[in-house]
Amino acid sequence: MKQKMYHLATCTTCQGIIKETGIDKKGFELQDIKTEKITPAQLDEMKTLAGSYEALFSRRALKYKELGLKDKNLTETDYRNLILEEYTFLKRPVTISGSTIFVGNDKKTVQALKDHLG
Repeated sequence: MKQKMYHLATCTTCQGIIKETGIDKKGFELQDIKTEKITPAQLDEMKTLAGSYEALFSRRALKYKELGLKDKNLTETDYRNLILEEYTFLKRPVTISGSTIFVGNDKKTVQALKDHLG
């Protein structure tokens, strides 16, 4: 069973979630998306589990405003290309446990991950 978290090592929120869930001690592979870029195949797998690229896209990224993306009508292809071009566009962390995916860091998502891990 695949167990992996895509995160940012410099992100204190990601570090807090790793600590809170203990996934680093549960055999999960941790991929720092800044030093080890997400591959198209990895992103496509995430999309399959999440349902869309938009679900994986972070509108909080600084470049979202800088590039004026909020004023554009983005397609699934745009979301995919933006995430592959710029790691900060991935809503973090993304955790995959088997065929279940947890995207982002809101309280409900983190709680669902903790419940899933038992």
